[in-house]
Amino acid sequence: MNSLILVLASLLYLAFLFGVAYWAEKRSEKGKSLVTNPYIYALSLAIYCTAWTFYGSVGRAVSYGIEYLSVYIGPTLMMPLWWLVIRKIIRISKVYRITSIADFISSRYGKNVTLGIIVTLVSLVGVLPYIAIQLKAISSSFRILTRTDSPSNSHIFLDDLTFYISMGLGLFTIIFGTRKIDSTERHEGMVAAIAAESIIKALAFIIVGIFVTYGIFNGFGDIFNKAALHPQLKSQFLMDGNKGEYSSWFWHTALSMSAILFLPRQFQVAVVENVNEKHLNKAMWLFPLYLLIINIFVLPIAFGGELLFPNHDVNPDNYLLAIPLKYDAKFLALLTYIGGFSAATSMVIVETIALSIMVSNSLVMPILLAYPKVIGKYENNLSGLVNNIRRVSIFIILLLAYIYAKAIARYFSLVSIGMVSFAAVAQFAPAIIGGIYWKEGNRKGAIIGLLSGTFIWFYTLVLPSLIGAGLFPHSILEEGLWGIKALRPSALFGLEGMDDISHGMFWSMFFNIGSYVTFSLITKATSIELNQAVTFVDVFSHSKFTDNTTIWRGTAYLNDIRTLLNNFFGERRTDRVLRLFAQKHSLNLENKKADPKLVTYSEKLLAGVVGAASARIMVASISKEEHISMDEVINILRASQELMVNNKELRRKSIELEKATSELKEANEILKRTDKLKDDFLSTVAHEIRTPLTSIRALSEIVYDNPDMDQEEREHFLGTVVKESDRLSRLINQVLDLEKYESGRQKLIKENVDIQEIVKDSIDALYQPAKEKGIKVVFLPDRFAPKFEADRDKLVQVVVNLISNAIKYCEADKGEIQIATHYVEGAIYTSIQDNGVGIAKEFQRLIFDKFFQAEDQTIKKPKGSGLGLAISKKIVELHQGQIWVESEVGHGSKFTFMLPVV
Repeated sequence: MNSLILVLASLLYLAFLFGVAYWAEKRSEKGKSLVTNPYIYALSLAIYCTAWTFYGSVGRAVSYGIEYLSVYIGPTLMMPLWWLVIRKIIRISKVYRITSIADFISSRYGKNVTLGIIVTLVSLVGVLPYIAIQLKAISSSFRILTRTDSPSNSHIFLDDLTFYISMGLGLFTIIFGTRKIDSTERHEGMVAAIAAESIIKALAFIIVGIFVTYGIFNGFGDIFNKAALHPQLKSQFLMDGNKGEYSSWFWHTALSMSAILFLPRQFQVAVVENVNEKHLNKAMWLFPLYLLIINIFVLPIAFGGELLFPNHDVNPDNYLLAIPLKYDAKFLALLTYIGGFSAATSMVIVETIALSIMVSNSLVMPILLAYPKVIGKYENNLSGLVNNIRRVSIFIILLLAYIYAKAIARYFSLVSIGMVSFAAVAQFAPAIIGGIYWKEGNRKGAIIGLLSGTFIWFYTLVLPSLIGAGLFPHSILEEGLWGIKALRPSALFGLEGMDDISHGMFWSMFFNIGSYVTFSLITKATSIELNQAVTFVDVFSHSKFTDNTTIWRGTAYLNDIRTLLNNFFGERRTDRVLRLFAQKHSLNLENKKADPKLVTYSEKLLAGVVGAASARIMVASISKEEHISMDEVINILRASQELMVNNKELRRKSIELEKATSELKEANEILKRTDKLKDDFLSTVAHEIRTPLTSIRALSEIVYDNPDMDQEEREHFLGTVVKESDRLSRLINQVLDLEKYESGRQKLIKENVDIQEIVKDSIDALYQPAKEKGIKVVFLPDRFAPKFEADRDKLVQVVVNLISNAIKYCEADKGEIQIATHYVEGAIYTSIQDNGVGIAKEFQRLIFDKFFQAEDQTIKKPKGSGLGLAISKKIVELHQGQIWVESEVGHGSKFTFMLPVV
């Protein structure tokens, strides 16, 4: 096949990815996000199926028989457990704004910098070869189709298409992976592109499978019967316990179970890019279904390749391409190339993003923060520094992977390198699984366990590959290190009869888990470790009260906090998030000293940009933190937990006995005031009902007494009667509704709602009144606001009431209403702001009271029943939310209500 066609196809495919990603980003900006779809989420998880799956599964099936299925059985077995494991990891990551595996482990064990660096380095060493085999797959498939040799090492960069593709992928990753400084913000364009690639690679594999099974052979039965006639081929598909196949199955399955959780790219798409925990419900069956579909034709292609190439002059990894070429099916060969290209590029893109975030947040930034002079040069542009570090990291990672592919990966199969990478990330399992279920696990146990496990992994699995590439003496394999046979990499401590992967996994997990448990039990955790342990393990209880469980104690100044946040988020966003947080927690932003809750919240915000460890260092650099003893931490956590378990009991204990008399007195005053309000309320209701009744009676009498009245005048009077009757009906309904709310009989009918849809429907309902009055309505949605459980009809009633009030008090043809939604730390804020007449301060105190003029008859109330805002307040409070108004006479009003998102 002409190389120019392949080059053009590769470039067109990259352009297609750019187009999909760009389209998804534009949809997102318009509030029409694609990634809120659970099917897109499930498809993005299929990034697990890389070039290894596309090409290597066939090769592994030929070499190891049905053992190749262990790599897919593991994730399939793991998926039902996702509701227990991944959901917990997602909740922890959202609460603490965690952006990577390194950040997760570092944060769990006291936001430790050392742990973050170790995890990052292990990820780089373990995953770089995995990226390299994707590049190798691209290069190999290109050479097979064009029937060309690999370029000489002297011109490895200039003459190799793979190098330019690597750089193109780097450019794509930078454009769609580093556009946002906050790593917790979703990369919608990238996720959409990955989902599209998952469909393309599956279709390509299935089409080739159909061609082999039904085009060359006569179906599954024909190809299996012919394969059964070959004894050597048949024997590979029989289990033989004497050859250690049972242990191999066990360890390979366990390895793939951990890989679906802890590969950096899987963590990125499954955790960081997750929009809604409920998407796991679909992913738990859709992803295993995808694995089943993409594996249907593995065996037919493997058997077909063996039957069609009996001389074994073709590498089994290349059967997928070699079979179409043998039958001169050029278009099919090109489709296969695109499928493999898709499988490789999707993995490279996401893996590189995940690694670059780790390098930036957990490796480079902690080191730079140790040198204040360096940081000082970027004092007003720290966000630019972080983004530049990520961009440079992306290119360096791809360049190193490319060099590895050319220097070492060419000596090994796709599967062998992939399994070694799986074993590397499996070293994170004890620290993560132990960290979310075992409170006693601590930093020293995690560090020693990870280091010991990684060392054994390197010695038993990586060293042999380096020896095979000629980088170390071959005698180590036969005689062991320093001539000690017990130190042979393939038979460590005399353990034989296992394949290399099973052998390496057994010993690395033995030392990793053993060290983690042992050193966690014999060493003491610090106060911050204990805090993190409790909040991670009990995250589903603590996530509702994270702001109340504040362990930080010390002195920090608000101006310093604000300046630090400005460097990353800009003044406008910083002001907004601080103001909303202060309103939610009733904090005064005029104070010089920052409240501990605000300091903790600021650290969380920074963690989303630079990681938990670096965020802690930054906050520590502008504050003076006091030491908290272990007993104090335990007391704080115990008090917090008691609050969560029994809030009423905690309040009862917190009431001092000497206040009992004053509280009773106050309660008596409230009862007196309530009784007076009841009388005033009844009086006002009677007055409000009397007004339309009087009008109805007077107009009816006029019409009755004047039978010869002009028809037009009669219709006018009767129309007024109808309007007054409607007004009377509305008033009675509102009084009845309010009575239901106050008596507690009004129940919410909750469902999964989207605040953006509620606002849009409310605007549509009031489109005509706004148009008739010439009022401009603008909606500014927060596209990252999640869905939540609420009574949709009741919230529509609140928004419609607030918008209709705004329309009522805006001047005709000059009015403008701006509606905005914001999602901040577990709460959605919706504001309706107008440029109308405004509300006087004395009105603001009473505006949400029913018939608020009853409390002070000297205050002239605006037109209306006075019940709309009272009902709106009851609805919001029934949702555990708050509503308030900010207004100035002559400068309009801004009504805001906050709803917690659980």
